[in-house]
Amino acid sequence: MEIIKQNLLNIQSQLPKNVTLVAVSKTKPVADLMEAYNAGQRVFGENYVQELVEKHEALPKDIQWHFIGHLQSRKVKLIAPFVNLIHGVDSLKLLEEINKQAKKNNRVIDCLLQIYIAEEESKFGLDENELNEILNFVQNDKNEINNIRIVGLMGMATFTDDKTQIKKEFQNLKSIFDKVSQMKTTNCQLNTISMGMSGDYQLAIECGSTMVRIGSSIFGGRK
Repeated sequence: MEIIKQNLLNIQSQLPKNVTLVAVSKTKPVADLMEAYNAGQRVFGENYVQELVEKHEALPKDIQWHFIGHLQSRKVKLIAPFVNLIHGVDSLKLLEEINKQAKKNNRVIDCLLQIYIAEEESKFGLDENELNEILNFVQNDKNEINNIRIVGLMGMATFTDDKTQIKKEFQNLKSIFDKVSQMKTTNCQLNTISMGMSGDYQLAIECGSTMVRIGSSIFGGRK
């Protein structure tokens, strides 16, 4: 019966100590999340704002909630009171809105900047020039971006079985991270590379990932 627990323990046994496991629980019922919670999992990732809000209200308060979907600026206010990490920040406009809503809630919200590494038009993300523009803007004291903290980068590889291509994209993200990770200010402490999902997380870790987002390998496929 405890398939989720077995899956979790199996994955956790394969992860190095410096890698955080985000259990991607989108569309999964609260009972499934509780099974993972009772097996020791505390970090969960959700793609949809309303679903995240409902699960936050229903589940234990020591859970760290990560928003991993494409976030619309107008919905930031709904998760700003409690979200621990927002993964897919892909514009300065969105970052400024997160900062504004975090300030209203007297919080500092951790964010990852999403880098476009895939050869797919359906993926979102920044190029290197846009990344540098955002980092420079955030680190300029005059702009008063004090209620967010950029803690790293994230990227999604192309949806393909070609491991060589996936590896190349992961290595690209790692090399971009290495270029900017020495930038350290109060609101910019880059120490996280979020890349790798159920099908490619081991390859991602080989390429330097420190955070993997795993859903189907824990909870089973979407119904």
